[in-house]
Amino acid sequence: QVQLVESGGGVVQAGGSLRLSCAASGRTFSTFGMAWFRQTPGKEREFVAAIAWSGGHTVYADSIKGRFTISRDNAKTTVYLQMNSLKPEDTAVYYCAADHRPIATMNLPRNIANWGQGTQVTVSS
Repeated sequence: QVQLVESGGGVVQAGGSLRLSCAASGRTFSTFGMAWFRQTPGKEREFVAAIAWSGGHTVYADSIKGRFTISRDNAKTTVYLQMNSLKPEDTAVYYCAADHRPIATMNLPRNIANWGQGTQVTVSS
């Protein structure tokens, strides 16, 4: 198991940028695939991006491809989500996730074993 704590959310104008961080506890961080999801009220949790344990492979949702970048620093046991060219429809609670399955299968919330508590991102128009 791993404990995850997100930070970096806030309010930003459309077109702006934010960087989310997810700090993980435990010495096994480098063995986990990591992902970001987001959720708005009344909707299902939506996959955003995932990164393999080595950082060498990433997967993105089509809705954010080219605007968001996921990265990780295993020495700091932290995963990041750089969000550029933000749009009002990016407004959501963003969740960090960790699992040992291949990242190609981490796009479904039911496949995820470990979740953070979430951080709110609000993009104003």
